Amino acid sequence: EDDLSELPPLEDVGRPREDAQPPEQGGGDAAGDPQEWLDVLGNGSLKKKTLVPGRGVDSRPQKGQDVTVRLKATLEDGTVVEEEPALTFTLGDCDVLQALDLCVQLLEMGETALIVSEAKYCYGAQGRSPDIPPNASLTLEVELLAARDAPDLELLTGKEKIQLANRKRERGNFFYQQADYVLAINSYDIALRIVGSSSKVDFSPDEEAELLDVKVKCLNNLAASQLKLDHFKAALKSCNLVLEHQPGNIKALFRKGKVLAQQGEYREAIPILKAALKLEPSNKTIHAELSKLVKKHADQRNVETEMYRKMLGNPSAASTPRKCKDKLPWSIPWKWLFGATAIALGGVALSVVIAARN
Repeated sequence: EDDLSELPPLEDVGRPREDAQPPEQGGGDAAGDPQEWLDVLGNGSLKKKTLVPGRGVDSRPQKGQDVTVRLKATLEDGTVVEEEPALTFTLGDCDVLQALDLCVQLLEMGETALIVSEAKYCYGAQGRSPDIPPNASLTLEVELLAARDAPDLELLTGKEKIQLANRKRERGNFFYQQADYVLAINSYDIALRIVGSSSKVDFSPDEEAELLDVKVKCLNNLAASQLKLDHFKAALKSCNLVLEHQPGNIKALFRKGKVLAQQGEYREAIPILKAALKLEPSNKTIHAELSKLVKKHADQRNVETEMYRKMLGNPSAASTPRKCKDKLPWSIPWKWLFGATAIALGGVALSVVIAARN
């Protein structure tokens, strides 16, 4: 399993400070005065500076809107690694770099700003092959060009809804590969919300089938992310939702077995993994997991047996009772037995004589 100890907790994912305001515009060279840098998160890891002022605070975009920006990204040595004349994304959905998503919320319409960000809010420890090395800080030059309300999900065609959901799902895959499982879950949830939204447009059978396919993929990936964070109850629910649609989905069966195994429910997990193996007998991963669980289950039963033996107070093998013939008093001499019988019979006879005399 991956080591999760270095991942930031949920509250450190990052969001702009509520009191964050752009610096007041004055005369002189804005880019040359370090005091005009805005510490967006309050920890020095993400800073913003206005180069060209915008149209005022009231023109700032809102979360959920589709914004379009001009973007230029450079490394610390000045190497340009990305240029986009008109990049469009949904603000607040983490569709782009966190540094960009967080800071564009603070831009005014028409404003051009410089953003300096540590790697954790860009491409992180993984980097982006081949042009962005691991743990690389980036400088972003951003101009806010437009902001408009996102399209009404109820009015999207089947093709549009499929494309939008897939974009969110692919973003979730990006975060999963970056080992940022919290943001991966966020993206998969958004995709599922899109797929599950009501519609005023009729979809073709093929579009319905494709939407279901997107939903199943998102749920499977959601379960994988939840499992990484030890959110077992949520992961089990995601697996069961997949199996409601596709009872023979191997990934869902495998992950459900793993979830149950993580909870120590080996007896329930083993039949599920056997069902998955029956569907794909050559799958080495399922074979290995099943073998591991069978051994763990056997060990668990041995421990339980020993525990019950101790609880019931059963004697150990060293103090096992001897055979009955060694314990019962059958070694009494026969003459004693006959003597006792004679005395008893004599007493009975004497009682008869006395009764007759009376």
